[in-house]
Amino acid sequence: MSARPILLVASSGGHLAQLRSLRPWWQGRDRVWVTFRTPDAEAALEGERVWWAFHPTTRHLGNLVRNTALALRVLSRGRPGAVVTTGAGVALPFFALAWLLRVPTVYIEVYDRVDTPTLTSRLCRPFTRLYLAQWEEQRAFMPTAITVGPLL
Repeated sequence: MSARPILLVASSGGHLAQLRSLRPWWQGRDRVWVTFRTPDAEAALEGERVWWAFHPTTRHLGNLVRNTALALRVLSRGRPGAVVTTGAGVALPFFALAWLLRVPTVYIEVYDRVDTPTLTSRLCRPFTRLYLAQWEEQRAFMPTAITVGPLL
């Protein structure tokens, strides 16, 4: 039996770029991506297995419901070995449902938030098994995080 795939969830743009920078880690693993269908994301993930999420996510209840339904579909098609994200809002329904299914979750705080946690980090906190910080200063608001250094 092969290992379960890693589910990589992120908004397009910088969040996706940070997950893509982990290529040495995910390259040899079975993986599935969730992001927004934008020209940069389509180009960056050409040839990858991708589920296109609904955006905008900030304060848009309809897209939260749609992305929750998407998370149910994705997670029911094959339970991943872990869900990994750098944010933003699209991560919340995936983390909440992964937590209910006892799937490990890894939250990587973005590199440009050094003094305060992102909203997504605060919302995902109850559902996060492992926090990774890109700056030692981020541990002030994520004391259990492991500092991995800047991804970009």
